[in-house]
Amino acid sequence: MTEKESNWKRVLLKLSGEAFAGKSHRGIETKAIEHIASEIKAAHDTGVELAVVVGGGNIVRGGEMSENGMDRATADYMGMLATVINALALQEALEDIGEVTRVQTAIEMRAVAEPFIRRRAIRHLEKERIVIFAAGTGNPYFTTDTAAVLRALEIRAEAVLKATNVDGVYDKDPHIHKDAKKFERLDFSEAIRLGLGVMDLTAFTLCREYNLPIVVFDLAQPGAVKQAATGKPIGTFVGRISDD
Repeated sequence: MTEKESNWKRVLLKLSGEAFAGKSHRGIETKAIEHIASEIKAAHDTGVELAVVVGGGNIVRGGEMSENGMDRATADYMGMLATVINALALQEALEDIGEVTRVQTAIEMRAVAEPFIRRRAIRHLEKERIVIFAAGTGNPYFTTDTAAVLRALEIRAEAVLKATNVDGVYDKDPHIHKDAKKFERLDFSEAIRLGLGVMDLTAFTLCREYNLPIVVFDLAQPGAVKQAATGKPIGTFVGRISDD
């Protein structure tokens, strides 16, 4: 491991399920996972302690299934199981390139992963292992954004790094509007006032209440995870900045 470069000691990376699908949009694409793993390794090699929360939307979207008539709780539990599949795929890719990892799940399945135990997760991080959190919060009606913020607070992470398919937060969809304005830095209160969907409201409210900054960036940009994890300017920084 190289000499420590990060301004943060410990961060949590939030990955969407779609990131695992690559250009396929559904399922798991090997090249996409290999890219994610190499990005995480580059960040971890700087000395930062790194945890990951994964989504499962490439396999199952609980919200969509609920809208189509399935019981919401059942759909959400299916989505939680999908995140475990992604977590195991990411674990394999990371260990193939020499990283030591642990997968912890909010729903116990000891044959494939550890149950989530906060102190054990922190100890793994202190031992320079990458911890991958799966199965969301273990409860229906909560998104993986909320799970990411909850886990970040529990392990005392200093920031949540939200990897997306855009290079930050805009005032409107940049894929549709060519005149969309990107924010470099954004205060929690301003994001709420402008109605910007940085995260779902439950997750965002937790970040605001506990002053946990969020960095939103484009995962496809080479070196992006390392740049975000080491506190270098990238994407959009969302935090309590009005009193700076």
